[in-house]
Amino acid sequence: MMPTCTALTHSEFYMRNCVNAKMRKCANGLTHSVFYSSTHWRIRGFTLTELIVVVLLVSLFVLLAMMNLSGLLTRSTFRAQAHEFVSAMQSAVSAAAESDRRYGVIINIAEQSYTLREITSPELYGTPEEEEIILTNELGDKCRISYVQFDDWTGTDEDIFRVHFVAGHSGWQYGGKIVLLDEDERPYSVVVNRISRIVTLEDGDVELLAPKTKDEVLF
Repeated sequence: MMPTCTALTHSEFYMRNCVNAKMRKCANGLTHSVFYSSTHWRIRGFTLTELIVVVLLVSLFVLLAMMNLSGLLTRSTFRAQAHEFVSAMQSAVSAAAESDRRYGVIINIAEQSYTLREITSPELYGTPEEEEIILTNELGDKCRISYVQFDDWTGTDEDIFRVHFVAGHSGWQYGGKIVLLDEDERPYSVVVNRISRIVTLEDGDVELLAPKTKDEVLF
């Protein structure tokens, strides 16, 4: 028997090419879809990981900042109270310099408090009337008054609980220092300068300079 050979017509050949082209297109589309989906999920997963890391780092920085701020506020409690006291002293001498009135800061070591008042009566050490009080404040455990020493070398002892710094138009009646202690018992000195009228807060228990007499001043 002789083998038969079947020839494809032109239309059948065209149809077969179309079918093959569609199959190749579908295969390419499927491959692209799988590749894009895999890459897409890989990119999304990488971005989520980055986000988690960033959130953790930000949370850590916020926690450290809060701890440092808390420590700073604790350390600055003494400074805040000490500067309020210095401000009260400076207010007394500044107000007296701008007027003809006298102002005094009464320091009560026993009660760990101080009062700024205008002195309207000749009696300096009497009980001030309520309308004379400008400011009163109490210190705490983080800022305590240890002792007071004037620049004429008189100071407080166990029997003296109240001392006065009085300022008039010409300046302080007496200079001196008020020694404060922080919560760790470290000393700081509030120095009242009789000549310059300046009140400063200095580290340590500073040594007072004796005031010079007129004969010792060269000008």
